[in-house]
Amino acid sequence: MTAAVLVGIAKTAIGGVGAISVALFAAVLPARESSGALLPLLIVGDLFAVHAYRRHVDWPALLRLFPSVAAGVLAGVVFVARVDDTVMRRTIGGLLLAVVCVHLWQRRRGARSAAGAPARAADAAGEPRRAGRGIAFCYGLLAGFTTMVANAGGAVMSLYLLAAGYAMLTFLGTAAWFFLIVNVFKVPFSAGLGLITVDSLTLNAVLLPALFLGVFLGRAGVKRLDQSRFERLVLVFTVVSSLNLLR
Repeated sequence: MTAAVLVGIAKTAIGGVGAISVALFAAVLPARESSGALLPLLIVGDLFAVHAYRRHVDWPALLRLFPSVAAGVLAGVVFVARVDDTVMRRTIGGLLLAVVCVHLWQRRRGARSAAGAPARAADAAGEPRRAGRGIAFCYGLLAGFTTMVANAGGAVMSLYLLAAGYAMLTFLGTAAWFFLIVNVFKVPFSAGLGLITVDSLTLNAVLLPALFLGVFLGRAGVKRLDQSRFERLVLVFTVVSSLNLLR
């Protein structure tokens, strides 16, 4: 139930919290089964998030990401078909920690300072900074791979959007549309791998009320967050979740 509540919060407020729900599902179910059990809940959460933030989206940024994301998803399909649960869990944890370290290193070099981040998140016209094509490709590939393997792409996408300097609402709207499209794209692959079953869908139905509660809490809480606190929470929850996956 707690994991389902966190899915709702992640989709409507703090994306990094979603990695904790991944870890909780993996703690009570085998990693492969947990991936399939979580995906339908994520899609329902995506629908709520898109409805809430549908006007706050950077479509050009998403279009740049999608080719590499699709490649990452396909690589994830091959990976899931060949490895066991322990390798899956630890691989995702290690990748997420590596991404956090790279993000912090970039900030330390002056890509953006903690004090100036909120002020530079958008210019006078409300435009975020544009990530280079190489950076966008790497983040897209990693997001596609991690979301296919363990539904953990939310943390990668959160770090990409933080690095791009999006204001909070644009961050949430762009992420919402991104994951609705990508998670629906993943459904036939997950079903083909046997990750989505009648039993997993039954579990989803039981957990829906908890997801709705998380959506309500997320919508209420996001109004009280400022930009700097929002960014810190995303990073903290990503690190905590990654360490748990490495256990």
